[in-house]
Amino acid sequence: MRAQPPASHFIDGAYVDDPAGVEIVSRYPATDEVIARLTAATAATVDAAVAAATRAQVEWAALPGRERGRILRRAADILRERNRDLSVLETLDTGKALQETLVADAASGADCLEYFGGLAASVEGSTVDLGSAFVYTRREPLGVVAAIGAWNYPIQIACWKAAPALAAGNAVIFKPAETTPLSALKLAEILKEAGLPDGVYNVVQGHGDTGRMLVRHPGIAKVSLTGESGTGRKVMADAAETLKHVTLELGGKSPLIVFDDAHVENAVSAAMLANFYSTGQICSNGTRVFVQKGLKDRFLDRLVARTKAIRLGDPLDEDTHLGPLVSHEHRKKVLSYLEIGKAEGARLLVGGGVPKLQGFEGGAWVEPTVFADVTDDMRIAREEIFGPVMAVLDFETEEEVVARANDTPFGLAAGVFTADITRAHRVIGRIKAGTTWINAYNLTPVEMPFGGMKQSGLGRENGRAALDAYTQVKSVYVAMGDVEAPY
Repeated sequence: MRAQPPASHFIDGAYVDDPAGVEIVSRYPATDEVIARLTAATAATVDAAVAAATRAQVEWAALPGRERGRILRRAADILRERNRDLSVLETLDTGKALQETLVADAASGADCLEYFGGLAASVEGSTVDLGSAFVYTRREPLGVVAAIGAWNYPIQIACWKAAPALAAGNAVIFKPAETTPLSALKLAEILKEAGLPDGVYNVVQGHGDTGRMLVRHPGIAKVSLTGESGTGRKVMADAAETLKHVTLELGGKSPLIVFDDAHVENAVSAAMLANFYSTGQICSNGTRVFVQKGLKDRFLDRLVARTKAIRLGDPLDEDTHLGPLVSHEHRKKVLSYLEIGKAEGARLLVGGGVPKLQGFEGGAWVEPTVFADVTDDMRIAREEIFGPVMAVLDFETEEEVVARANDTPFGLAAGVFTADITRAHRVIGRIKAGTTWINAYNLTPVEMPFGGMKQSGLGRENGRAALDAYTQVKSVYVAMGDVEAPY
């Protein structure tokens, strides 16, 4: 089982290697087989990428927006044509079930390229009439953007960051997570095939030190990171040395609130999607499920029955629901939280261990797990686990649950299930989170700005807000008369 790319990096329209870089090993998480070996970028390779991007960005920005958009829309078409091959590659690299990657990864990346391709011609300023003068504004690209991805949605995140940046006239250097290095290179190939000029989109591989070289590089104008909150603080501090623009899409411990009058099956479906999709490795997951006491027993009965029916197995089999975690290292963390939950006194309803799957004994597997009777002070209710671990908490009143839902340093996402639409809007209005849902969860169409409050990040991915974040405003004062001076 191999997925070896021609070389490790993609710079100035071509594959290049960096023999001096440390080795990066990509493994298939379902079996722990090695599928590719690459090398990390050294400072020389990072410098080469920045030089190529700086040169190419000037000509790219000079193109009319409609021409930039046309190239992005062509790339979207190619992504859709090759969706199955890209989905298989994403499954090999991440371990996520093919059933999911076929609909949620390259396909959503294509939607993003198409959407921002359509917006590229709409980047415009404004005019202010001052009588004897007027002011107009221009929205100009920032320059070279360093985009640093996460391992849970590699090609989707690459598109989420590249599409608005490219549409606005910037050049991009993308660093994938070292555990999932492969699909960003395929995106680079596709963008080139679609007509993107060489040097406008580049890929450099590496660990945290490579990311730090990009963040600190004087040739980088903006950094966009998807990662955990601790990494976000380090990136923001490094970017501050040269006052770079930053977008930080970070972690969360998001609440999903289920009132007594909610549709039980819909609420259970949402709770499962909010905890088990992508084997629980989604930053916006609703991992604190607050259920009003009058619905608790019915909710838990259906939740346990449906969780037990989840099919684990060969991720390349489209009948499989759930694949492994991304790595054995990450599994150690998730398994430690299962033991913490048991020790803290939470009631284990289902899961809680490692499944035995014939032929996949070497994989990073964890059972989908539900804890009930969780209290707010438990670590499983306060710390981001990033695995298929659901914590169910009880509540009695609306006032109580809003206060408890907000009692977290995070503020990425939240959801409310209720038949009372007035209450739904009222509660969502009081929750301190940047991305929220009513009677749904984790649906993120590209038209919808996505991002958090508090320690869950700064700025927004997607929507018109993302396009604006990759531009800067220039004001131009135009005098229409004589210049007067008091001397």
